[in-house]
Amino acid sequence: MYRFHFLAILTVIIWGTTFVSTKVLIGNGLTPVEILLYRFALAYAGIWFFCPRKLLAKSWRDELLFLGLGLCGGSLYFIAENTALGITLASNVSLIICTTPILTALLSRLFNKGERLKRHLIYGSLMALLGVALVVFNGSFILQINPLGDMLTLLAALMWAFYGLILKRLGNRYPTLFVTRKVFFYGIITLIPVLIISPIHPQMEVLTAPAVIGNLLFLGVIASLLCYIMWNTAVKELGVVRTTNYIYVVPLVTLLTSAIVIDETITVIALIGSAFILSGVYVAEKGFTLRRNS
Repeated sequence: MYRFHFLAILTVIIWGTTFVSTKVLIGNGLTPVEILLYRFALAYAGIWFFCPRKLLAKSWRDELLFLGLGLCGGSLYFIAENTALGITLASNVSLIICTTPILTALLSRLFNKGERLKRHLIYGSLMALLGVALVVFNGSFILQINPLGDMLTLLAALMWAFYGLILKRLGNRYPTLFVTRKVFFYGIITLIPVLIISPIHPQMEVLTAPAVIGNLLFLGVIASLLCYIMWNTAVKELGVVRTTNYIYVVPLVTLLTSAIVIDETITVIALIGSAFILSGVYVAEKGFTLRRNS
């Protein structure tokens, strides 16, 4: 069981460092939608080496659920989050996106009657969310309400919560590699309307630059292909609520990465926030139980 917790932790550690690669790519002239297209295309091409045979789900109903996975965990999530980053403060986005575990717990309780949520889960989630706020602002409190940007961020958090619920439903009936391949496929398919409205214009001199190639490979092969497989495996074995609680750790990883890569100062407030995050995740983990029918 501990290895699945390790997979979840490793995944959020990697996801917490992806902002560096994304920033480099945007600095080289790539748009957020273009980056998403390339990283999912690389991931989809790569996963065929491991899951090449089965094409369709067992039923059209399941196929529609896979479409929902690609939409919630792919195109709509990233479009909403990246658009929000362009119109509101990054600190707002970081804080609001970490409401995902709470939203997941509430939706899981609403749709899955077999799951019982203890008060410790709520206490742990609130403790971790407070820690996230301290880490995100890092001793410099700047909060500006931007209704559109903040609502888009909340939409992204809600999409990831629904992604986890749909994933848990399908993960029990299909192999993890097949599920992950479907996520990438429908993530690309549901991106097509956006590409029609706002076409991309690839520039070969940009795409062949070593920094661009390296960061796209990291985002496509490591942060997408490998991480989605690990995350989906963890959700399948641990449950969506327990796995999603590790999202609280992402801002902590981002903070440490910023300190190492761009020499961002870590304040005492951020250290206190880090302690709240780790303590909250621990409390939330102990606060979840699954009621089994005898």
